[in-house]
Amino acid sequence: MAETLSKQQTIKNEISLKGVGLHTGKEVTLTFKPAPENTGFVFRRMDLEDQPTIEADVNYVVNTQRGTNLEKDGVSIQTSEHVLAACVGLEIDNVFIELNASEPPIMDGSSKFFVEALEKAGIVVQEADREEYVVNEVICYRDEISGSEIIVMPSDSYQVTTMVDFGTKVLGTQNATLHKISDFKAEIADARTFSFLHEIETLLEHGLIKGGDLNNAIVYVDKELSPATMDKLRVAFKKDNISVKPNGILDNLTLHYPNEAARHKLLDVIGDLALVGTRIRGKVIATKPGHGVNTQFAKKLAKLIKAEKRNNVPKIDFDQAPLMDVNDIMDILPHRPPFLLVDKIYSLTENSVVGMKNVTMNEPFFVGHFPGKPVMPGVLQVEAMAQTGGILALKSVPDPENYLTYFMKIDNVKFKQQVVPGDTLIFKLELLAPIRRGICQMQGYAYVNGKLATEAILMAQIVKTK
Repeated sequence: MAETLSKQQTIKNEISLKGVGLHTGKEVTLTFKPAPENTGFVFRRMDLEDQPTIEADVNYVVNTQRGTNLEKDGVSIQTSEHVLAACVGLEIDNVFIELNASEPPIMDGSSKFFVEALEKAGIVVQEADREEYVVNEVICYRDEISGSEIIVMPSDSYQVTTMVDFGTKVLGTQNATLHKISDFKAEIADARTFSFLHEIETLLEHGLIKGGDLNNAIVYVDKELSPATMDKLRVAFKKDNISVKPNGILDNLTLHYPNEAARHKLLDVIGDLALVGTRIRGKVIATKPGHGVNTQFAKKLAKLIKAEKRNNVPKIDFDQAPLMDVNDIMDILPHRPPFLLVDKIYSLTENSVVGMKNVTMNEPFFVGHFPGKPVMPGVLQVEAMAQTGGILALKSVPDPENYLTYFMKIDNVKFKQQVVPGDTLIFKLELLAPIRRGICQMQGYAYVNGKLATEAILMAQIVKTK
C-alpha cells in the first residue's frame, strides 16, 4: 500500500557537469535543475527542437543492452541508471535532468560525481507529502533463461542486497548490501561500472564505448590477451602500454573495494528501480541482476502499485462531520441541483480530495436511464468525479467564487461496476502534476460497495470569470 513518509525534496540551485558519453564518445553537458512537487525525475533533451521531455518511467524502457535506455515519442535517453541512482541515494524526489545529447556523461563510471554535484546544488524540503510503497508480502520476478532473480520482502526501510556470479574465475562470486539509503554516498556511489575483456572486444568491433578509457570502466580479463587485442586496446584507450594486474583487471586502475562489481550492480538496481516512480519500503534481494531483469521487475512492481492504488478505497468515518457539506460545496462550485453531483467532501489536501455522493432513486436521470432498470450514466459518474476534482482545483485560488473550471480532456476512462439507486459513490482525485497556468491534470477514481467503479485522467482549465 502507499503510505505518506515525510516531505518531498528537490535541489536548491541548478548545477552542471561535463563529460563524454560512454558509448557515443561525444562531449555532453548535464544540468540538474530544481523541479516542483510531484514532478519526479524528468529528462529534457536540450539539443532537440522543442526540448522534449522523457519522464523516468519504466514504461519508456526500450532497450537494456549496456544500460537502461528510455524512449518516448522517438526521443531517447541512454544509460539513465547512474544519474537516477544518485538522485535516489540522496533522497531527492523531484529534479529536471537536462542533456544536450542522448547519453549522460559517464564520468568515472559511477554515481560519485552526480552525487557531489547534487550535494553542491543543495537539497531543499518541499511542502508536499512523500509517498512510498510499503511492501507487505514477498514479490518475485525470475528470468528462467539467465537464472537472474529479484525479490522484495517486507522491511522497515529500503534495503538492497546483490549477489553477483558471472561464472568466471577472475571475478568469482560477490555480494553487497546497502542497509539504509543514507549510506549510499559512502558505500555505493563510487562503485564503477565494469566489463569483461571479451565484451570489450565485441563493443569495439561494433563501434561502441567510444568514450571509454581505463578510468571509467573496470575491465576484468577473462581470456588470454593476444598481441592483436593489445594493439586494439592501446588504440581504443589511448595508452602506450596496457597490461594485466595480478588481480585480473587491466592496469591504470585500482579497485575501490574487493567487491566493487557487486556494489556497482547494487547501484544499477537502485537506478533501475527508480523507474517505478514510487519510493519502496522493503528489502530487495537481487541474484545475478542486470538491467533486463531489473526493469522487468520494476514493471511488475509498478503494475502492482498502480493496481493497489486503484483498489485502495478511501476510508471514511460517516459518523464524523464532513469537511464540507453541500452548502459549503455550493460556495465554491457554480453547479446547482439537479446538476450538482457531489454531496460531501471528507478530505482536502494540496494534492488530493475525497468526496461522496449518495445515489438515490430520486435522481432525474433515472427516469430515462433506464425505465425499469435504473443505472447511473457513466458520463455522469465522470462529471461527479470532475466536480469533486474542481474543488481541489479551485482551492489553488484565493477567490474561487470568481472562477470556473472547464474540461479540456478526458483520458483512460474505464467503467468497472454499475452504479444503481441506493449506492454510495466515493471519489478520490489526485494531482498528477502541479497546477501551472491554470491547467490541472488529475487521476480520478470512483468507488462503490468497496470496489473500483470508474477511473479516468481528467484535465481542466481554471478560468477567471470576473
